[in-house]
Amino acid sequence: MNLYLLLKTIHILSATALFGTGAGSAYYMLRAHLNGNIQTIVVTTKHVIAADWIFTAVSGIVQPITGIWMVILVGWSLTQTWILWSLILYGIAGLCWLPVVWLQYKIHHLAQQALQDNEPLPPLYYRYMKIWFVLGWPAFISLTAVFFLMVFKPI
Repeated sequence: MNLYLLLKTIHILSATALFGTGAGSAYYMLRAHLNGNIQTIVVTTKHVIAADWIFTAVSGIVQPITGIWMVILVGWSLTQTWILWSLILYGIAGLCWLPVVWLQYKIHHLAQQALQDNEPLPPLYYRYMKIWFVLGWPAFISLTAVFFLMVFKPI
């Protein structure tokens, strides 16, 4: 296998892990929240945070390294429209992800405290969940668009 095909394989696998972990984490976080069971929220947020560091962060680093390396190997310019848009959209997704991870820690701690104190979830928990939900949409749309650009290279 040549270097380009190895990089492409790693790139595709890490893109799948990035997108899949993001979609899965969003699904489980939302389901736990809608369920309203504080213990479920505590356990779910703990696992979502771990998945974000194990899969999302690692894939988030691997993606630009393998992508840019492939661009260099092929001899394309980073200023080609589809590559430039991919990088911009990827950056948007990353800028949304950073506060989402912070919010997940806060949400986890607020739920953990409520469980420990046998109290209902505080209003701040609901505020953080709304922000978390809103930030997920531009990240999801951006990564979906990046997938489109990577597959079709339309411009």
